[in-house]
Amino acid sequence: MKNKFLKGISLWVVIILAALMFANMSTKSKPPEDISYSEFKSYIKSGNVEECEIGAESITGTFVNAAGKKNSFKTVVVADSRLVEELDMLGVKYRGKKEKNWLTALLFNFGPILLFILVWVFLIRSMQGGGKQMMGFAKSKAKLQDTKKKKKTTFDDVAGLDEVKEELKEIISFLKDPKKFQNLGGKIPKGVLLYGAPGTGKTLLARAVAGEAGVPFFSSSGSEFVEMFVGVGASRVRDLFGQGKKNAPCLLFVDELDAVGRRRFSGIGGGHDEREQTLNQILVEMDGFDTRQGVILIAATNRPDVLDPALLRPGRFDRHVAVTSPDIKGREAILKVHARNVKLDKDIDLSIIARRTPGFVGSDLANLVNEAALLAARHDKKTVEMEEMEEAIDRVMAGPERKSQVISEREKKIIAYHESGHAVAASMLEGTDPVHKVSIVPRGPALGYTLQLPLEDKYLITKSELMNKMTVLLGGRTAEELFFKEVTTGAENDLRRSTDLAHRMVCEWGMSERIGPITLKEREGETFLGMDIAKGKEYSEKMAETIDAEVKRVVETCKKRAGEILTKNRSKLKKLADTLVKNESLDGDEVARILGIVKKTKKEKPAAGKKTVQKRKKGRK
Repeated sequence: MKNKFLKGISLWVVIILAALMFANMSTKSKPPEDISYSEFKSYIKSGNVEECEIGAESITGTFVNAAGKKNSFKTVVVADSRLVEELDMLGVKYRGKKEKNWLTALLFNFGPILLFILVWVFLIRSMQGGGKQMMGFAKSKAKLQDTKKKKKTTFDDVAGLDEVKEELKEIISFLKDPKKFQNLGGKIPKGVLLYGAPGTGKTLLARAVAGEAGVPFFSSSGSEFVEMFVGVGASRVRDLFGQGKKNAPCLLFVDELDAVGRRRFSGIGGGHDEREQTLNQILVEMDGFDTRQGVILIAATNRPDVLDPALLRPGRFDRHVAVTSPDIKGREAILKVHARNVKLDKDIDLSIIARRTPGFVGSDLANLVNEAALLAARHDKKTVEMEEMEEAIDRVMAGPERKSQVISEREKKIIAYHESGHAVAASMLEGTDPVHKVSIVPRGPALGYTLQLPLEDKYLITKSELMNKMTVLLGGRTAEELFFKEVTTGAENDLRRSTDLAHRMVCEWGMSERIGPITLKEREGETFLGMDIAKGKEYSEKMAETIDAEVKRVVETCKKRAGEILTKNRSKLKKLADTLVKNESLDGDEVARILGIVKKTKKEKPAAGKKTVQKRKKGRK
């Protein structure tokens, strides 16, 4: 590193000296005129000499010729004892001149040539170094993480994914003891594809596999293979697999595989597209390498549906592992992992936090614990208490509070009635999720929100539950109409979500009696064309009109139902809204007390010894 720095400084010094010398040479005037000593004396007597330099061998200076122009002159030195007296008498400026020695003359004459040679040598070396860098441009950018030297990630750092870990333990066994499989004639999968929602822990799982096996881990991203220069991506793929073979046994990990693994030739770019060349090279390399060498490729993606079928066939990515969102037990285990280095209060029960965070993935839970720690530090507390954990849940779900936002009393009242409409509809309907919290304090983009937590994790939703959900969504707008005789823009998110649910009920889930149990989802075009550009309908225009009518009917049915519930409970709605205006935020118990209802709870077996399981829905405006 030091040598490179010195070379760089030396190069710049040489370039600056050369520039200065050439500039000095270019700014010099024309050579002086040689005159005889007698002419020089005559110029002195006539007063034409302005100044001169007297040296041991020559005299130089400037004089004014007959035309009145200044010229430089040069003449030889003659033994003249009266020269200085004449110069003094006539007022001519003069000074002594130091003659150049042979070394100075040599540098002056041959210096530019030497500088040119030095600059040339430095430039040649720099070009050679640049050539090496250009050759390295096609090298893989994969980062090697040696699990033997650094602190390694193991399965102890991965929680909530027990089934996935069991699937991957076979890979670890092969890397540790490949002969056990080879003696039976079995072949380990060449590639393992991890797919799932963002933040579920796919990259962490790959690191854990490498850490458990104790082998080198090459990590790269799919976008690192794609460059503006054709052929670079394919070269980097070759280099990545080459590095893997040199460091076998090892793991190769490619994150965001869909960046290079999308379906080939979809009407744009033809067969010579850089992305397709990179994909073709991946396919060739996966066909060419043998797992007996101890090289296994693991890839992760959020979009397995857009990958090229050739990647997913047996012999390439043989094993597909779904990394799903954790259930309540998984969330509790993940919280324990992320809370290892956080000072939690002894009264905190992570199982309660797990129940209040359904749908959260690993990254959400990690963010939740970190937000709680930051809030506790902001409040100058020595430990993280349940209050900070609750606030962190709200921050992650709905965003930070915006208490500084100034809202007029009329708008505050409208927001209160809107959110109360959601809460009353959810509380009075059977089969809906209980209300956990209602607030009119702005959070994130929302001016207010109503949170509902399901009593248990759900994997199937019935038609009646969907109708109830849309009724609750439309309860806010209906409350505005009921009390203010007009509507506002605050229901934008509610209308979008309810319309989307109704459309999916009719077109995807076969929940319309008029259309029947068929799927009418619009066909998606090729992925390279873009999902929104190449969509095509697989039904007639008449059917499209029927779909629109059915969607409208479903939404209007739910809105009418919400109106009936709120009209019947008008006094309770007003009481809840007035309390909300005063307190700004109410929890589920307070809402149930104001409405005079029994809060919905889940009856559990006494042996379980656990509290009520709850789950949320997204906050609403």
